[in-house]
Amino acid sequence: MRESGTETWSEGPHRLAPGARPPLKGSPVIYPAILAASIFLLLAFGIERLGRVSGIPSVVILIAVGLASKPLLALFGLSLEGIDATVPVIGTIGLILIVLEGALDIELRADRLRAVAGAFLMACGGFAACTGLFTLAALMVLPVTPVQAAVLAVPFAVISSAVAIPSSNFLPPRCREFVVFESSVSDILGVLVFFSLLNSDGTASGILLGLVGGGVLSLLLAIVCAVGLTLTLMRFDGHIRFIPLLAGLFGLYAAGKLLHLSPLIMVLLLGLALNNPTLITRFRPFRGWIDDQYEATLNDFKLLILELTFAVRGFFFILLGYWTNLSDLASWQAGLAAALVLAVIYGSRRLMLRLIHSEFAVPLTWIAPRGLITVLLFLAAKEHLQLPRYLDGTVILVVLASATLIAVGRFRWVPEKTASTGESPEST
Repeated sequence: MRESGTETWSEGPHRLAPGARPPLKGSPVIYPAILAASIFLLLAFGIERLGRVSGIPSVVILIAVGLASKPLLALFGLSLEGIDATVPVIGTIGLILIVLEGALDIELRADRLRAVAGAFLMACGGFAACTGLFTLAALMVLPVTPVQAAVLAVPFAVISSAVAIPSSNFLPPRCREFVVFESSVSDILGVLVFFSLLNSDGTASGILLGLVGGGVLSLLLAIVCAVGLTLTLMRFDGHIRFIPLLAGLFGLYAAGKLLHLSPLIMVLLLGLALNNPTLITRFRPFRGWIDDQYEATLNDFKLLILELTFAVRGFFFILLGYWTNLSDLASWQAGLAAALVLAVIYGSRRLMLRLIHSEFAVPLTWIAPRGLITVLLFLAAKEHLQLPRYLDGTVILVVLASATLIAVGRFRWVPEKTASTGESPEST
């Protein structure tokens, strides 16, 4: 049997044995998918460079590229399938890697404890203020119960470390440490409170039990897991060391989420322990565990995390833009809700920074982005609540606007630093 002069695999010299399957042919989806992934990564690399030069947060450009790619691909009759399932998965992996990357840059010293405490208080105070105000707003506008209103409020109250940490590279080390701690604590607190509310019976005692019990259990398991993974890296020999470590980290994170805990604590503690191994080796059983190669091994691990974070983060925000419907962004209700959310975020933040008398109040006021964690928690809330369609547009508008406003902090900080220290803007 022949078609167009070519032989099939059922007849001719390539005859198959009885019961054998024909060789797999390339799926029409495989190579376009590989091409699209390659283009996305190259675009993400170029956008990252452009963001550094222009001062515009790369998140904004990445989402804009995703928004533009949807109608562009449609002109050629192409579309990306499975986005609904892909965005949350990539977002979760990106969140883990970004928090880990930020923690790997922090050196714990006794003289920095006050700054760490300030970041912790700022994260808790800002989260509590925004959650309370957003809950009241939801109760006034939507037909929801107080607990449901709080569930909806939490995603908008959380600072996204996925955006804040990479965007703080223009700040001096002390201020960057503040951003890493504040955004990481905000993420952890948001996840813990969100699932305590979501899985409670709606009573104050049920919420408190889930919050306190889940927090204590999360912390205890995080300490054990972080120490175990750190000791594993210290003792592993051979060329393959990082993949088992990351597999263990992702697996433990997933297990923590299935138990409704807050495993981001483990990610943060792991990064701190890896970059500050004396936290562990000061104890007698673990003395002498660090060899001469540990510093080089840690540097290689940091480079791997940096590369992976770049790739996953770029994919997530481009796919998020592609996944967004432009009609949702054009809704006046979405715009009005986003404006109110942003007013609460930056008004309360400015007030709190004045109260703590932060020397970096000017740039820190504008580093309160909503991003990856906001999207993930909002998607989880949508599975349990009947929400109006315009809130989808509100989430994206808040993410875009809050990321863009980081540029205000950058531009206001650089001239101020230059005037006070005589340094050039490039040196920042």
